[in-house]
Amino acid sequence: MKYSLSEAAKATGKNKTTIQRAIKNGKISAAKGDSGSYEIDPSELHRVFPPIVAQLDAQYPQSNDTQQNKNPPDSNSLQRIVELEKELAVTREKANGLEAQKDQMADTINDLRKRLDSSEGRVTALLTDNRPKRVSWWPWRR
Repeated sequence: MKYSLSEAAKATGKNKTTIQRAIKNGKISAAKGDSGSYEIDPSELHRVFPPIVAQLDAQYPQSNDTQQNKNPPDSNSLQRIVELEKELAVTREKANGLEAQKDQMADTINDLRKRLDSSEGRVTALLTDNRPKRVSWWPWRR
């Protein structure tokens, strides 16, 4: 069973735009269906974004008889933690987007500087008269 974009977002706890951006950047491969929606293979999705259940299990491992937690987290605190982690993920995505935008702008500035430097040479060449002097065949006009 393949995920749609919204199902993939629910399965990973990410935003739909985050997953769509990962598809467009080539981090995740996905095919477009007949209706134009993405069909994402679960193994491909979870290669980049781990599922929510795996994230919670990694953070709160099940304790056995020898390691019992005296104060297990209640459902409200778990839900709040998940919400905060989502906010943190969104903030990190925004920071990554701003970083990419900054890099793109720096590349644009460097390109414009190179163009300006090359155009200064052309303007200088146009302003100076580098044509060869005309030699007259009249001997007294030299």
